[in-house]
Amino acid sequence: MLAIFLKTLPFFAVIGVGFWAGRTRFFSEEATGYLTKFVFYFALSAMLFRFAANLSLAEVLDWTLVGAYLWGTAVVYGIASAIAFLRRLDVATTAIEAQCAVIGNVGFLGVPMLALLLGEAAIGPVMLVLAVDLIVFSSLIVILITGSREGHLRLSILKTVGMGLLKNPMIVAITAGLAWSALEIPIPAPLNEFLAILGGAATPGALFAIGASLATKSAERAEVALWLSFCKLVLHPAFVAIGALVLFPVDTYSAGVIISAAALPVAGNVYMLAQHYNVAPHRASAAILFSTAISILTVSLVVGWITTL
Repeated sequence: MLAIFLKTLPFFAVIGVGFWAGRTRFFSEEATGYLTKFVFYFALSAMLFRFAANLSLAEVLDWTLVGAYLWGTAVVYGIASAIAFLRRLDVATTAIEAQCAVIGNVGFLGVPMLALLLGEAAIGPVMLVLAVDLIVFSSLIVILITGSREGHLRLSILKTVGMGLLKNPMIVAITAGLAWSALEIPIPAPLNEFLAILGGAATPGALFAIGASLATKSAERAEVALWLSFCKLVLHPAFVAIGALVLFPVDTYSAGVIISAAALPVAGNVYMLAQHYNVAPHRASAAILFSTAISILTVSLVVGWITTL
């Protein structure tokens, strides 16, 4: 367990440096925004494309694995929603809380960290988790918030969701990479080097950007943030484990990867959605801050348990 903690510590240390830079204003909020945009549209996209281009669709698409992750995520989503409704929250706020409970920082933190901790074979299952999060749950929150505000669902909402997916650089990069792989076209050496150099900036850039963005997050509504952090860091990996090891049995290695991915802290894009729709942004902000701080220990515990399987 100590060995795993020491391996994860450098990742969180880079986040800590970014947090310091943001907190001291050495790195302004505007600079953080531009760094995040660079990582999101360029560095991370290059990394994902390069990974996907070296995989086949058969290696990535495992419907049993999808079922296990989707079941565990849906159960925790339902628990968080039920608790929110019992507290008499409206549909939009409930959707934000449920999103905090199940959507982890898979793109910025999970891809580089889990590939290092669990080996390059983890890339396929991690990208599958990322795809499910983006396609299913990022679409669901838009439908719920928009539908609750308008009182009904319009076809234009589905168009908005579809366009959002088509414009998401992570979805585009994974799809393009798998298509390149399916065509069995060798990646030219100059292109491969270009992708390696640009993609190499994804890990430090993403981790630094996470920390710098956390420096602007507030710690309001601590009790709600702690509850959502518990859902994300404890309940989510626990129910995904039940799905992957009991209900939808998959190979132990793939199960371990998606359980580890489920143990990641709340993703920053939940705050972006909350801010965009002006629905409980401080609640999402606090959940990201608390879950990221606590995950320094919990992620090591989960990955340590996984490596013993």
